[in-house]
Amino acid sequence: MKLLENKVAIITGAARGIGEGIALKFAEHGAHVAFTYVSDSSADKAAALQEKLTALGVKAKAYQSNAGDFAACEKLVNDVMAEFGTVDILVNNAGISKDNLLMRMTPEQWEQVIQTNLNSVFYMTKQVIRPMMKARSGSIINMSSVIGEMGNAGQGSYAASKAGVIGFTKSVAKELGSRNIRCNAIAPGFIETDMTSYLQEGEAADKYKAGIPLGRFGTAEDIANVTLFLASDMGSYVTGQVISACGGLNI
Repeated sequence: MKLLENKVAIITGAARGIGEGIALKFAEHGAHVAFTYVSDSSADKAAALQEKLTALGVKAKAYQSNAGDFAACEKLVNDVMAEFGTVDILVNNAGISKDNLLMRMTPEQWEQVIQTNLNSVFYMTKQVIRPMMKARSGSIINMSSVIGEMGNAGQGSYAASKAGVIGFTKSVAKELGSRNIRCNAIAPGFIETDMTSYLQEGEAADKYKAGIPLGRFGTAEDIANVTLFLASDMGSYVTGQVISACGGLNI
């Protein structure tokens, strides 16, 4: 059974990692997918993903767009509306980390993380709520992090941005619930992606896995499965929630 048949989804930051996993999962379940990438170096990966998605029998298009730029988000959603006709699902997945101890962190590093991880969620959400309100239906899924719940030394900017996503998510859920628009967050733990590649081998990997009750890092598919649930009618009575997909790390 396809859970997202003919739904239209926008996924930011989907050329690789968690975003790519979500895009593939959505396409497997019948969703048409518009997804973004930001840098020229990701263009080939984005083109390859677009081919994979269309091979699954859905409409798909890659857009080079910066989720941390308000005007770019406005243009993106307008372009998607013109191409796809509607927006049923938004996954705010774009994110970066600039880890540094507080004493060494520069204002520029702080602002770049907040701009990409938190401001982008506001920018994109603001753009999609108009068509969703008109349709009186929609699911917005924001990618937070277990670090936003727990904090972590050397990740003050990342933790702050991801904690902000949680507060924003809950507020949007209360504001738009009467229009049948749901808004939830996912808080992944350590997931096997390029961003965490330096943690996946040797003593560092053993150290982190020792603190995870399930004893392993998660995969992009683990997060994609949770996202699918929240995007589909299976999650129709779930809003304003934070689902920690972290293997029990935050227990």
